[in-house]
Amino acid sequence: MAHYGTAHYDLAIIGSGSGNSLITPFWDDKKVAIIDAGIFGGTCLNVGCIPTKMFAYPAQLAASAVQARELGVNLVHEGSDWAAIRDRIFGRIDAISEGGRHYRADELENVDLYQQHVTLTADHRLLTDSGTTIDAKKIVIAAGSRAVLPQVPGIELPGIHTSDTIMRLEALPERLVVVGGGYVASEFAAVFASFGSTVTQVNRSGALLREQDADISAAFTEAAAKRWNVELDANLVRIEEHDGHLRLHFARAGGELVLDADTVLVAVGRRPNTDTLGVAALGLDLRSNGALCVDQYQRVMRGGEPVEGMFALGDVANVDQLKHVANREARVVVHNLENPGAMRVMDRGAVPAAVFSNPQVASVGLTEAQAIAAHGANDVATAIQHFGSTAYGWAMEDTEGIVKLVAHKGTRRLLGAHIMGHEAALLIQPLIQAMVTDLDLVEMARGQFWIHPALSEVVENALLSLGLESRPGDPL
Repeated sequence: MAHYGTAHYDLAIIGSGSGNSLITPFWDDKKVAIIDAGIFGGTCLNVGCIPTKMFAYPAQLAASAVQARELGVNLVHEGSDWAAIRDRIFGRIDAISEGGRHYRADELENVDLYQQHVTLTADHRLLTDSGTTIDAKKIVIAAGSRAVLPQVPGIELPGIHTSDTIMRLEALPERLVVVGGGYVASEFAAVFASFGSTVTQVNRSGALLREQDADISAAFTEAAAKRWNVELDANLVRIEEHDGHLRLHFARAGGELVLDADTVLVAVGRRPNTDTLGVAALGLDLRSNGALCVDQYQRVMRGGEPVEGMFALGDVANVDQLKHVANREARVVVHNLENPGAMRVMDRGAVPAAVFSNPQVASVGLTEAQAIAAHGANDVATAIQHFGSTAYGWAMEDTEGIVKLVAHKGTRRLLGAHIMGHEAALLIQPLIQAMVTDLDLVEMARGQFWIHPALSEVVENALLSLGLESRPGDPL
C-alpha cells in the first residue's frame, strides 16, 4: 500500500523473515507496517537454510553411490538433472514467498507492506526510499545479514556468485571454485561435488570449519579432501577473464596458486545489515561484527541502556546467525511486545548448530579449548568415540565418523558435544537436551536403555569413555 507524507503505526517491523512471525492476533485491531526491500520471507526461506538443505539431500543420494560400492552394492550415479532439482526446489519456495507477500500486502487490512529500503531517522521514525515517513510506537529491527565480498580486482565479473545466486544457475558448472572454509562454503562444495562438478575449495587458513572444535575441524578437512579438491593457506588476490573462463590468483607461502573455473562461489562470511539502516547516526550500540547490541529482553541498547519501544532479533542482532536462534528470539519479542509489564528473557544456553556438508557436522556448547580456558585442564574430561567402534558403524564400514564430548569432571555435566558423520544433526539432539536439563552424564549413560545396535550407541559409548568418577547410587 502506498503512503505519502507521514504514516502512523502501532508496530513497524524491518524484515520479513523471522520478523514476519511477530504479527499475531494481538495486533488485529492495531496498525502494523512490515518493511522489506528484498524477497519476502527473508534469508532462510529464499537463499539460506531451506533451499540449501533441499539441495543437500539429493546431493547425499548422489554421493551414496560411492559408499554403496564399498559395501558390495553396485549403485551408479549417472549424472544429476540440475535444472529439475533447481526447479523442484524453487517451484515450492517461490510460491511460499509469494503467498506470504500476498497475505501481508493484500489480505490483512491492518497490515501495510513496504517493499523498499528504509532508514532510521529517530528512535521511532523511519524514512522510506520513496519519501514516506513512518512513525511507530514500537519498532522491531529484523533486517538480517548479507554475504560479504572481498574487495579484490575482478570480484564483479560475470560468473562470480554468492550463496544468494549460486542455487539458481542455469546449468551445473563443470569446474567450480569455492572461496571460503566455513559452513556455507563447505555445504555448497559438497553439493556440487556430489552432483558431478569438479570442485576446488580454497581457504585462507590451514583448515576447514575452523570455528569447530579442533579435532572436528581437522577430521572434516581430511574427509573433505577425499571428496573434492581442497587448497589451504591461500588468499584470494585477483580474478580475471581468461579464454572464456575465470582465472583466480591466490597468494600462498612458496608461490602463487592459480585456478581456472567456469563458476566461482565466494562464501567468506556474512555482515549484519545494520550499516544500511542508519543506526550509527542514532548512537545505537553495536557489537564488533556490526550487529546491534540487545539486552536479555531483546531491547536495542544505547550507551548500555535499553531504548524504549525498540527491539531487534536475528542476524542483525546476534552473533549466531542461526534460524532457530532467530525464531526463539522472535517468540521472546512477541511476548515482550504484548506483555511489557511481564517480559521474559532470551535463553542463549546450549545453542546448537549443524553443517549439512559431506560428512555432516553438528555441535553444541564449548570446544575443548574453550572449556579448558573456562574451567582449567584438571576439571575437564574429554572423549572421542569413532562411529566404527559400534555395531552399526561396522555395518556402514565407517572410518570417518566421530563423537567428541567435553565434560566437567566435578559436576559430571556436559560442557560441549561435537559430532562429525552420518546424521550428526540427529545424533546430537539428546546431548543438547542433556545440557538444557542439566543431566548428570553418568545417569544419562547408564540410567536408560540405548537401542542396540543403533548408531546412537556411539553417543552412549562416548559418555562411558569420559571416565567420570562413580558415586554411590549410580545406575549399574
